[in-house]
Amino acid sequence: MTSSGSLRKRAFRLVRWAIVAVLAVLLLPYLLTPLYRFVDPPSTLMIARWVVGKRVERTFVPLERIAPVLPRSVVASEDGRFCSHRGVDWTEIQAAIEDAEDITEARGGSTITQQTTKNLFLWPGRSFIRKGIEFPLALWIDLVLPKRRVMELYLNIAEWGPNGEFGVEAGARHAFNKPASQLSAGEAALLAAMLPNPKRRSAKQPRPGVRRIAGIVQTRAARSGPIDACLRKS
Repeated sequence: MTSSGSLRKRAFRLVRWAIVAVLAVLLLPYLLTPLYRFVDPPSTLMIARWVVGKRVERTFVPLERIAPVLPRSVVASEDGRFCSHRGVDWTEIQAAIEDAEDITEARGGSTITQQTTKNLFLWPGRSFIRKGIEFPLALWIDLVLPKRRVMELYLNIAEWGPNGEFGVEAGARHAFNKPASQLSAGEAALLAAMLPNPKRRSAKQPRPGVRRIAGIVQTRAARSGPIDACLRKS
């Protein structure tokens, strides 16, 4: 066999194994998701911080040990149709595209399921590649996991503080020096208001803008009783 033929064969093998490796990485989240009904996982950001030796504080607490007003506040702030959509809110996405002057400017609000998907398996930032991976995986997570478990995972893996506080237990203790089970309606609203950007927003020392958002969230949360029935399903 000529040297050029041998090189082509090696190159073909490398490409084949690269394709297999990429497919394995893409399929792994689909295989792991059913396990997360019973296993309490970390987020990719937590793992990244552990790898480089940065601080990570997280105590996983079940939903029944979290003040009920907190998931209500998070739904009111982040994903009003959480109980009715199937992981991706197509109505919200369509509205965001129609409101944008250009398709690249469209900023559809991610559902709680999509944010859970990102936190569990993907990376931060905005890109069409990440969204292309995120959408079908969010649909799969909603199919495999009940809404109650999706909410429980989200509240326990989201970043809730500026210095490695992950999960609402760490966030509540950092902001208010109390466990998540004892949060008041006002405190839950402040935590929900700072959740999109915990490094720039603070529930511990909220600025007027955060207080204003929290007031809106608290009012909405007080009217979101139907979510309780949604979160009782397991």
